[in-house]
Amino acid sequence: MTAEAIKIDPARVSLLWAAPERASAIAELHALMFEEAWSADSIARMLEHPGATALVAQGGTPPRPLGFVIGRIAADEAEILTLAVAPWAQRLGIGRRMVEGLVRAVERAEVRRLHLEVAADNAAALALYQKLGFAEVGRRKGYYVRKGRPPVDALLLALEL
Repeated sequence: MTAEAIKIDPARVSLLWAAPERASAIAELHALMFEEAWSADSIARMLEHPGATALVAQGGTPPRPLGFVIGRIAADEAEILTLAVAPWAQRLGIGRRMVEGLVRAVERAEVRRLHLEVAADNAAALALYQKLGFAEVGRRKGYYVRKGRPPVDALLLALEL
């Protein structure tokens, strides 16, 4: 599947609030992108949490979910728990728009710092986060264990808001 196959116009991608009823669509995308897929039930419970802030990017012809970001607010800090863009919708600026949308949402809640962790070998994600102003604040050695490959460090990043 490619962006052309489903006719994605990046200017016509919408960011929608992700309530628990979107958990199944998010779980499908999560399973495409991560070895350790989260179930629709676990995502629904996460979205029901009072501090949850999540967005789904939707677009294309026919319209379909293209990506998601799930964050959680605690006091004056927030964390991006997971973010993904479908393979056929990558490199269109959708990930950036989702992070920027989440930043706007958590700023309204008076969050002062946004955290996330990312695999040290995820060059595309690291480039995105650096462009958005995130800075490395820590590292977890060998945090990501992958089938048939050596462990990879998790980089802890933060954005001052």
